[in-house]
Amino acid sequence: MGNKYNIIDSHAHYDDESFNEDRDAVIKEIQENGVTGVLNCGSSYEGLVGSYELANKYEFFYAALGIHPSNANELTDEVIDFIREKSKNPKVKAIGEIGLDYYWEENPSREVQKKVFRQQMQLAEELNLPVVIHDRDAHGDTLDILKEFPKVTGVVHCFSGSVEFARECLKLGYYIGFTGVVTFKNAKKILEVAKDVPLDRMLVETDCPYMAPTPYRGKRNKSDYIEYIIEKLAEIKEIDPFEANKKINDNIVRLFKMEK
Repeated sequence: MGNKYNIIDSHAHYDDESFNEDRDAVIKEIQENGVTGVLNCGSSYEGLVGSYELANKYEFFYAALGIHPSNANELTDEVIDFIREKSKNPKVKAIGEIGLDYYWEENPSREVQKKVFRQQMQLAEELNLPVVIHDRDAHGDTLDILKEFPKVTGVVHCFSGSVEFARECLKLGYYIGFTGVVTFKNAKKILEVAKDVPLDRMLVETDCPYMAPTPYRGKRNKSDYIEYIIEKLAEIKEIDPFEANKKINDNIVRLFKMEK
């Protein structure tokens, strides 16, 4: 694929078990293919430890530390103290991924999820770090909680809401994260959002190993595939893809205070 674009992946999970057999080889490959930055996001306690370790091992990796709503029961005082302590490391750039997920019935109760979400928003405010928000089928409650913390900003990752919801998030200072879903044939709603969201508030992300863009849909995702997301967003915005790449990278660097 070569170094066509300078790619920064604002949301990845290289700690995922699907990379256990060849993690180092894949990370070497993406770097050779033009990936210059990766924010690896924690979701479980094990995942945030893995994210922290990856950020320390690879110069171009950074970490977001947080507990995903599906694992909300894992957020204890000890885990909060661990995140607080590890966030002193300059490679830790965000609290995440945190939020609400009402899609899976087996998830912790909505009340537990909301409590844990608020605790981590409070932590982000205390540490003056941006947040990486997970919102699935929970737009109203997500927005209500974001509004409770006006000093906190971040990204609504893998955005799945309406244009109206995106505008509400933008008003609060949030960025909108676009994944490979924008390349899917049936992705009408997210294309409308991409048309509406200003270029200076867009982030690109893989959410790898999930959400691989067309032409790799259904396969294990990796950061260099972001080129297909950049090209689709550039097409929607009717601008040169290299210009889109540069401006979106500037957004990621600005939000997460990454070294360019």
